[in-house]
Amino acid sequence: MPYANIIYQVEEGIATITFNRPQALNALNSALMEEFSQALDGIAADETIRVLVLTGAGDKAFVAGADISELATYNPLTAKNFSQNGHAIFARLQALPIAVIAAVNGFALGGGTEIAIACDFIYASENAKFGQPEINLGVIPGFGGTQRLPRLIGANRAKELIFTGKMISAAEAEKIGLANKVVPADQLMAEVMQAAKEIASKGRVSLRAAKQAINNGLNTDLATGIHIEAEAFGMCYGSADAKEGTAAFMEKRKANFKGDFKD
Repeated sequence: MPYANIIYQVEEGIATITFNRPQALNALNSALMEEFSQALDGIAADETIRVLVLTGAGDKAFVAGADISELATYNPLTAKNFSQNGHAIFARLQALPIAVIAAVNGFALGGGTEIAIACDFIYASENAKFGQPEINLGVIPGFGGTQRLPRLIGANRAKELIFTGKMISAAEAEKIGLANKVVPADQLMAEVMQAAKEIASKGRVSLRAAKQAINNGLNTDLATGIHIEAEAFGMCYGSADAKEGTAAFMEKRKANFKGDFKD
């Protein structure tokens, strides 16, 4: 379906969503969030998609936060509803059974950082900026910043960013473990697509199992996490991918993964 606030493309098993409000630095408003939600529904239902890439239109911003002109109209109830809706969408993003890569090509502030950290990992251009500046508006992050960010970079660093509202460079984001890789702006999408194609070549079943084991294990103790891993490891052996992968290794050839549980 046509979208007004995002660009949605699929090629060779890799879906790309580009946040497309460059006149507003791709700020999140209700219309964009609804289109993003619809696109995620389509991706979740499409078994041919192996990887999702998120990026921003233009060369200035990934997502520069929520649309302040819309936020300014909220009361406590509408603000809570906006936050809850965002949480529901980002939870679905994080739970997708495929790899999700954030290609941060500029400002990723507020909701922009929160979208990026709901992805599986982040590649950033050298001119990218990250931050949770909500404190400067007299509010706090509302799309998971107080929860996902401490889990990713540690409580003390997350508190510093949220309490001060400061922006950090891509280099600092990489240093503290927020970004996985920083590259020149003109090389960002090539680097991201190289990683996406490598991931897309792997077995869909094992990728899904690995992602679910990691995400579910992070929310529990080590003993329970080990149980989750053992269950997921066993589940992989019900798939044709496991048979193909081991056969290809022994036959010294490249595996041809089908991504299902059929023999």
